[in-house]
Amino acid sequence: MSQLNELWQATGIYQIHLDQFIMILVGLVLLYLAIVKKFEPLLLLPIGFGGILANIPGVDIAVGDGVLAQFYDMGLSTGVFPLLIFLGVGALTDFGPLLANPKTLLLGAAAQFGIFATVLGAVVLSDFGILDFSLQQAAAIGIIGGADGPTAIYVAGILAPELLGPIAVSAYSYMALVPLIQPPIMRALTTEQERKIEMKQLRPVSQREKILFPLTLLLLVALVIPSAAPLLGMFCLGNLMKESGVVDRLTKTAQNTLINIVTILLGLSVGSKLVADQFLILSTLGILALGIVAFAIGTASGVLMAKLMNRLSASKINPLIGAAGVSAVPMAARVANKVGTEANPHNFLLMHAMGPNVAGVIGSAVAAGVLIQLVGS
Repeated sequence: MSQLNELWQATGIYQIHLDQFIMILVGLVLLYLAIVKKFEPLLLLPIGFGGILANIPGVDIAVGDGVLAQFYDMGLSTGVFPLLIFLGVGALTDFGPLLANPKTLLLGAAAQFGIFATVLGAVVLSDFGILDFSLQQAAAIGIIGGADGPTAIYVAGILAPELLGPIAVSAYSYMALVPLIQPPIMRALTTEQERKIEMKQLRPVSQREKILFPLTLLLLVALVIPSAAPLLGMFCLGNLMKESGVVDRLTKTAQNTLINIVTILLGLSVGSKLVADQFLILSTLGILALGIVAFAIGTASGVLMAKLMNRLSASKINPLIGAAGVSAVPMAARVANKVGTEANPHNFLLMHAMGPNVAGVIGSAVAAGVLIQLVGS
């Protein structure tokens, strides 16, 4: 009888606490969003599964020598996983739409205003005692506004590793909810006539331009903001491999095998931080709230910048493409195209929206470098 009692006490059912049970439910919700709703399944699925594993009682899988803890130490605490993701993203990116219409770079830059506005907001709320975030934590939370998961994880890992779990979940959740969050903001800030604006076909971009751009971009930015060099460097390397056309094997590896393997490991590593004592705290709600504010401000800033540019330029652009500057590639560009098509069935904005969309990736990397350089010391 005593042996049965010992066996029962060794089970996870006996050892589980309410907070662990809640976090397992959170993991199941993430799996539901990934599998049923298809919201960012490539990352929400391994994150949700890792969260479930991390909260199984009686096994130290997410701490010490546990496999998830080792994944975290190997790739997130060192920053390697986000950098490798950026290498793969660079190899998948086409700078053609941005080079064909360079002024869309301003839209990607404007959309990053949500990052800095949220950092200031978090600092002010902390000063008033409403929240309790340090400047480093506020900066890590603000980067959610860039709608760039790897960048958010990279910055959080450097500035506020204790908040990595809720920041990563918040960033990827809002990225997945782009089709729900952005359209109401876009419609509220534009008139139907503005949404109907048709844009001219983009000019062809030569291979020489595409090869020179990542090199020029890296040198210009890295020499001014050295802290942006790791993220932007890997992004530009991946793009240079793609556009040079001389390392097809490396390009295909970065586009497929490498990014897929790293995505699995990164998702599980983030999931390892969804343990109850780190996630079920009041600051998590603050992070989720500030994250949606950052995302909304970024979307609005891109649209408003496009409207301003239309006032200052004879060549009109559809302000909807400004919302794509938040860098959720390519989902934000698709949303801009969808809203534009609803207003004008002959309005095809996808390629035009890819310009600010790609610029947003650059902008979020630059913003990350600025924040790390300013508050990381």
